Amino acid sequence: MNHRVIGIGETVLDILFKNDQPQKAVPGGSTFNSVVSLGRAGVPCAIVTETGGDHIGDMICKFLRDNGVSDQFVCRHNGTKSHITLAFLNEHNDAQYTFYKDHATALLDEQLPAIQSSDIVLFGSFFAINPVLRPVVGRLLREAHKAGAWLYYDINFRKSHIPDIPVVLPNIEENMSLASIVRGSKEDFEYLYDLHDSDAIYEKVRPFCETFILTDGARSIRVYTPGGCEIYPVKPIETVSTVGAGDNFNAGYIYAMMQGEDNQSARIAMAQRWSQDVCRQIGNNISDDLVAWLKQNTAL
Repeated sequence: MNHRVIGIGETVLDILFKNDQPQKAVPGGSTFNSVVSLGRAGVPCAIVTETGGDHIGDMICKFLRDNGVSDQFVCRHNGTKSHITLAFLNEHNDAQYTFYKDHATALLDEQLPAIQSSDIVLFGSFFAINPVLRPVVGRLLREAHKAGAWLYYDINFRKSHIPDIPVVLPNIEENMSLASIVRGSKEDFEYLYDLHDSDAIYEKVRPFCETFILTDGARSIRVYTPGGCEIYPVKPIETVSTVGAGDNFNAGYIYAMMQGEDNQSARIAMAQRWSQDVCRQIGNNISDDLVAWLKQNTAL
C-alpha cells in the first residue's frame, strides 16, 4: 500500500535574527516544516495551505517543489500578501516570535485532496482551529477520519491566542477526538486549561484521544497510552536554533511509523534524532547529512 503524508497548516516566510541581525530567511510554518523534512527524506507529501499571490508566495511554492512536496493544494490569492514571521533567537538560541499575518483573511477556496485510508494527515497550530477556516478544515479532517486515515495532531497553541480560547477550544477538542495521536506541550495545557501536572493533562486528553505525547522543552518526553506512561529523557545538545525542533520531532515520529516501526521507544528515538539535527543549524528542516544517513540506514 502506498502511503503519503498530507499536511494541513499555514505557510510563512521565517526571518531569523541573532543579536538583532537577520541571519536567514526561509519558508516555514509548523506543519510546513514537517512535510518539507519528510519530502527531503523521500516521503510522498502534499500540503493544504494558503499564501499570497506575491513573490514570497512564489518562493514558498518553489521551495516545496524543490524539496519533493506537492504544491497542488496550495491556495494562491492574488492581491494578498504572504505571511511573515520574525524569530529572534536569545542567548540560549530559543526563539521569540513576532507574527505579521491576518488570520481573518485566510481562505481555502481551491482544490482539496481526496484523503484515503492509506494517508497520514498531519495538522495543528492555529490554522487547524481558526474559526474562519474551520468550515473547510473541519470538514476535511472529519472526512479523513471517516476514510480511516491516520491523523497526527500537534496542538502548538501560542500565548498570543489566549483571548481566542472561548471560541477555539471546541475546535481543539474536536481535533483531539479525530486524531489517532495527539502531541502537546506542557505550555499548551497551561494556556488552555491551567493544568501543570503531566498526569492531570493526560486525564484531560484521554476522553478525546488515548495516545498522547507530552513534551516539555529540554525535559523528558512522556508517551501515554491505555497501557500506562513511558518516560524518555531528552539528550542535551549544543543548539544553534530551536525554531524547527517540535515540527521535526513530529516528522521524525511519522517517518519511523511509516517504516512499520511499532515500538514507541524507536519512534521517539527517531523523532529526537530529527529534532536535534535541526537544532544544530539555522533553518527549519533536516540537514543533507541526516538525509544521507536515512537513505543508508532506513527502508524509505
